[in-house]
Amino acid sequence: MIGDISKAEHIYIAVGYTDMRKQIDGLSAIVQQNFKLDPFSNSVFLFCGRNTRVMKALYWEGDGFVLLYKRLENGKFKWPRDESEAREITHQQFRWLLEGLSIVQHKTIQKSYPQVVL
Repeated sequence: MIGDISKAEHIYIAVGYTDMRKQIDGLSAIVQQNFKLDPFSNSVFLFCGRNTRVMKALYWEGDGFVLLYKRLENGKFKWPRDESEAREITHQQFRWLLEGLSIVQHKTIQKSYPQVVL
């Protein structure tokens, strides 16, 4: 299926600002040159510009690149801006980002593994 990024082993977010006029060649060059990562790996690379209502995702499907574009009609993505590098995020953090949440949730409920049943 075209654009099935659920099969990706890794998800990388380009922290900071990206020129959203860039297309596949420009974004894959950023992945290679700036982040020293392989755009042909089984990874999704996420980019966001100054307008945090739009996001691009770059994914290699084995026979070609897929470039996905998402624009929010209401709200903005909580995009981390403090560094100009790529960092790996989990699938859960990716879902949070798509839902308009921060990728760092400070008030999540921690799982417990009780040893004794009362």
